[in-house]
Amino acid sequence: MHVYGKLSYRELEGLLHKLTSGDPQVVVGPRVGEDAAIIRVGNRIIAVHCDPITGAERRIGWLAVNVASNDVATTGLRPKWMLVVMLLPRKELLDEISEQLRSAAAELGVKIVGGHTEITPGLSRPIVMVTAIGEGDPGSYVTSSGVREGDSLILTKGAGIEGTAILAEEFYEKLASKLSKDLLNRARNFIRMISVVKDAMIAMEVGGVHAMHDPTEGGLLGGIQELAMASNLGVIVRERDVLVRRETRAICRTLGIDPYRLISSGSLLISADPERAKDLVERLKKEGIDARVIGKFVKGKKRIFKTLKGEEVDLNEPVREELWTALSIL
Repeated sequence: MHVYGKLSYRELEGLLHKLTSGDPQVVVGPRVGEDAAIIRVGNRIIAVHCDPITGAERRIGWLAVNVASNDVATTGLRPKWMLVVMLLPRKELLDEISEQLRSAAAELGVKIVGGHTEITPGLSRPIVMVTAIGEGDPGSYVTSSGVREGDSLILTKGAGIEGTAILAEEFYEKLASKLSKDLLNRARNFIRMISVVKDAMIAMEVGGVHAMHDPTEGGLLGGIQELAMASNLGVIVRERDVLVRRETRAICRTLGIDPYRLISSGSLLISADPERAKDLVERLKKEGIDARVIGKFVKGKKRIFKTLKGEEVDLNEPVREELWTALSIL
């Protein structure tokens, strides 16, 4: 049986150990849980991140631009440039995806400066990879490993945002026999919530932020795990405090998947000084972004998700992405 999705924490650690090489200009290199590399160039720093979109076909260009931009934004720097690689199974997709890339980049104020495009044999669906780059002053960034003991953990928008949009698109006909088209159309429009650039810039403006992370594959639980492991801390999260939107809950229940393990670009995890957490949540809400404190970071390696049933899910165990479970039945 094939296992799809990200490598496990231990597998990835072993791979990065083989690939990492020392360079004094590299402030933050490849590490488990880090969203972007930080490189010193003269008296400036740049944040660089690369991400593929492999689990979606519709709106893939829009997703690619926003998902890669998110990982730069989690460093506290605004994305400015990007390079795009398109591997397409058929040429007919080129115009549609290119327009998605253009419009998404224009909305974020990001410039596409290069890349590569080809029609690739053997593909059943397109693959789009984007490298996003941001720029800033030294000391103006945060990293996933910057969490401090006692920090509050804040979540914006809710769990499974990106996955909800993808599933509503890919399974529309199947789901329409069980769920209302109005609900499914609202879920499709979750793609408009994919960007966390605004969330991250507001957080940095308010202050008290020690780390941010973009929960992608593995969903909310995978993102929390990566943040805790990157910072070598424990974490306690309460299901009762996590927002799962009605559309997400309905689609996940119908398809038999876990919303907390569903790919979740559009959600932003913020580790903040507990004395600033309330101000940060209030400011985000004032700007129209739902935000809630869902847990706290603690000393040690105890990493648990407390369910409504009183169970404790061990977040030291690998978290499997639920999108692949759903797509396997297509």
